[in-house]
Amino acid sequence: MPFGHDMVHSLATVVELVNTSPSTGGDDRLADLATLRAFVEARQVSGITTLTPRDLGQVRLVREAFHRVFTAPDQPTAVRQLNALLSETRITPRLTEHDGHPLHVHYFAPDATLSEHLAADCGVALAHLLVEGEWERLRTCSAPDCDRVFVDESRNRSRVYCDSRTCGNRMHVAAYRARRRA
Repeated sequence: MPFGHDMVHSLATVVELVNTSPSTGGDDRLADLATLRAFVEARQVSGITTLTPRDLGQVRLVREAFHRVFTAPDQPTAVRQLNALLSETRITPRLTEHDGHPLHVHYFAPDATLSEHLAADCGVALAHLLVEGEWERLRTCSAPDCDRVFVDESRNRSRVYCDSRTCGNRMHVAAYRARRRA
């Protein structure tokens, strides 16, 4: 997928955001303002200086809306889910350069909250993916004990595990052992 760095960054951000949800298995990894701040810093979300408990609640709502897009049973449902999220988001496209990144587009309004920022930039990145006919790249891990989401960036759309070093390796070892027993 030949996407610019901002598109790749936004897709990675939405995947990491969704995977903080208890809906993907495990605990809520956006449990408090400290974990939200760590997420903002790790994902290099620009323009966010202060966070409030309201931000935490709003980001959790956006996270679950994105989870519904990833887990939609078909493309029309994913489109409806994403359109619903985008219709509630203030979007103000503008070109920018910052933090050593080349020229790219931000879609969030200049005074956007964190949830609006994520909904705009990540939502538009997902919209571009859907417009390009790449809905099948939005996946949930195939490991039976994992519900994490990912964007399949492989050329032949063959990735099935959220992480080849954990889930992929575990499933390959299990298959190997099963063959050895047979």
